[in-house]
Amino acid sequence: MPLDPRAGMGAAIAVLGVPRDADGPVFREPWEAQAFAMTLVLHERGVFTWKEWAAALAGEIQRAQVAGDPDTGETYYLHWLNTLEKLVADKGVTTQDTLDRYRDAWDHASDRTPHGQPIELRDEDFR
Repeated sequence: MPLDPRAGMGAAIAVLGVPRDADGPVFREPWEAQAFAMTLVLHERGVFTWKEWAAALAGEIQRAQVAGDPDTGETYYLHWLNTLEKLVADKGVTTQDTLDRYRDAWDHASDRTPHGQPIELRDEDFR
């Protein structure tokens, strides 16, 4: 079913099958909501169509299942994030090297950040 880009988040949720309850989308972790929101913004900016997104996400989930993902729903947003990273690299929004660089920096920053405190990137995290 095509998604009218003017339909907004509610229509995207219906088409994309995002977990939800009576109050709306359900996310176990803040990063899941952030990945979801980034996807909506990138679509609104014309980086990809919903058809492209749906095909890419389905392909990512299928690859994971072939590799042994039990498809219990707990890894849904990991697949979502992998799809998002691949699409933005494929579309030239960023490069895989840049994605890897920031992932490593976040790992460094999280290692030095006390539990429960906000993670902040510093220049030294990129070394």
